Amino acid sequence: MSVPAPRSRPDRTAPDSSDLGGFGYRQQLRRNVGPFASFAAGFSFVSILTTVFQLFGLGFGFGGAGFFWTWPTVFAGQLLVALCFAELAARYPISGAVFQWSSRLAGTDVGWFTGWVMVVGQVLTVATAAIALQTVLPSIWSGFQLVGGAGADSAPTTATGAQNAVVLGLLLLVVTTAVNAIGVRLMAVITSAGVVVEIIGVVALVVALFSHAERSPGVVMTSTGAGEGNYLGLWLASSLMAAYVMVGFDSAGELSEETRAPRATTPRTILRALVLSGVGGALLLVGGVIAAPSLTDGSLASGGLAGVLTARLGDVGGRLLLACVAVAVVVCTLAVQTSGSRMVYSMARERAFPFASLFGRVSVRTGTPIGAAVLVGVGAAIALAVNWDQSAVFTALTSLCIALLYLAYLGVTLPLLVRRLRGELPSGTDEFGRPLFSLSRWGVPVNVLAVVYQTVMVVNLAWPRASVYDLAGGTWWLQWSALLFIAGTVLVGVVVHRRNRVRHGGPIVLGRLQVSAPAESDRVEEPA
Repeated sequence: MSVPAPRSRPDRTAPDSSDLGGFGYRQQLRRNVGPFASFAAGFSFVSILTTVFQLFGLGFGFGGAGFFWTWPTVFAGQLLVALCFAELAARYPISGAVFQWSSRLAGTDVGWFTGWVMVVGQVLTVATAAIALQTVLPSIWSGFQLVGGAGADSAPTTATGAQNAVVLGLLLLVVTTAVNAIGVRLMAVITSAGVVVEIIGVVALVVALFSHAERSPGVVMTSTGAGEGNYLGLWLASSLMAAYVMVGFDSAGELSEETRAPRATTPRTILRALVLSGVGGALLLVGGVIAAPSLTDGSLASGGLAGVLTARLGDVGGRLLLACVAVAVVVCTLAVQTSGSRMVYSMARERAFPFASLFGRVSVRTGTPIGAAVLVGVGAAIALAVNWDQSAVFTALTSLCIALLYLAYLGVTLPLLVRRLRGELPSGTDEFGRPLFSLSRWGVPVNVLAVVYQTVMVVNLAWPRASVYDLAGGTWWLQWSALLFIAGTVLVGVVVHRRNRVRHGGPIVLGRLQVSAPAESDRVEEPA
């Protein structure tokens, strides 16, 4: 009796490669990223355990218990942006997503500046994620306080705490750069495993905090614990925490050329990463406020959630959960660096980035852009090193990187709105023959609200607050550092871009490789 051959899943690699060829690119990166790994890339970039633990004290110190309401406000705004990005991810499944989307919507000059700002923002985000280790490791074991010894003050806003954060961050960058150089498969395995640990950790933390509640959740309707001054201004400053947490969901799009069936997979993983992060983060914020021993003695602003955990669960229980946070920090840094390296690679292969031949090269052995990964790691290390004596390293780097990312996002959503109003958004089908993800008649109102929200948040994030950028006070250039840094980024970009245009005799031409068109049998409906 004959035994039927086992049924296997259809291989999407060849059609996916042909689809990429329709944009003018050869398949060089390896398609080793499945649906969960794609979700993990976005979720681990957002990394609510990393970012909420890192900046909970900052948010509460400004807005008190009422700072919770910045979370649903920012979530609603970012969901509008994510919906726009999901549409574009389905239509342009290409690495360097923000650069590619902006270039195809508004031309390569606008796209280049969008990509340039995004790269600088991602490098700073890698640095900011790496120093988050300081918020958890010294609380797990005092031996992790390498600067000043175990008895030194480990609070991130102190001199010893900030310097130790730089040391721990530099050590972490060595590890994440090595993983990124080894290959996307290892990165995907580590990221996926880390996300599982993070989700388990979030659930455990929420249960632990709510089971040790000292007060009703209704306390978030008050301003108890807020700083002194106009409350609206304090509340807007406290939104820095939520704004910092809920970015990076687009990193699933950065891995489009390494994702199987990206037109179908990526839009959904972008939205799932943000929605799950939004729900989990809201529960963490409420849990932290209701379980804190006190809202008025200053301990919550200085010690953050780590202090709440050790106070409520004791040393052993608190440290076990903080270990989950440490894993999340490592995975978050890895995901952000991966995303940044793909942006550099995407721009460099178009000869649109300095030293393009180095950073636009994919290793035949590992299938990864090693030069781009090293560049992002070194850039983040430099950002940390120059802040060695800066006690505002946490707040300053955080505000800078998020203001830049919001500007880059605006470089996508604004041109998208223009194209949408002209009726020029392409349609088509995904790898399985289903219509591409679309907002349909809701597209215009969602897009308009997304642009308005992003514009308001850029102004809010870059506002020259001494309490964010100059904790010691009296240094005007630190207070204005966000605007100065953004201006400097743009000016350097002008010089680099003009040199590129002169050197290559004109504007960037996307997909200049001119690969052969895909065969009809493998063809997926392409955008017009």
